[in-house]
Amino acid sequence: MAVRAVLAIPALMLALVTAAPAEDGCCDPAGPFRPGEAYPETLATCETLGHWADRAPQTNDRITLGIEGTVTGVHTDGVMAYLLMCAPEQVQVMCVTYSANDLARGDVVVFGGGYSRVDANHVALDPCLASAREGER
Repeated sequence: MAVRAVLAIPALMLALVTAAPAEDGCCDPAGPFRPGEAYPETLATCETLGHWADRAPQTNDRITLGIEGTVTGVHTDGVMAYLLMCAPEQVQVMCVTYSANDLARGDVVVFGGGYSRVDANHVALDPCLASAREGER
């Protein structure tokens, strides 16, 4: 029993130390970003994403973005599915996933995934989960 406790202490300390940097660089509690793979309670929209993308946490750690909106495009290459959200005049989002799950243009969905700012007008979420908004399907 004492050996387990002794071994557990370094593991606990390591977990606390490795979790701290992601928390330090992340995230506005009112925003759509969360450290690691956690999902935010507040989702971005196509209208607010430009604001949030300009204020994304500056970290090398993984952060997750959550966004709700309408699917504007669905593309597959036989292996991966690429779901698009937001109009070209907005910051567009591409959700990289394994399956489109029968989602189609016009469906209202929630994307959540590993955030990457591609350029001023594009964000990629990879890997990404996409699901129809509750009550939509």
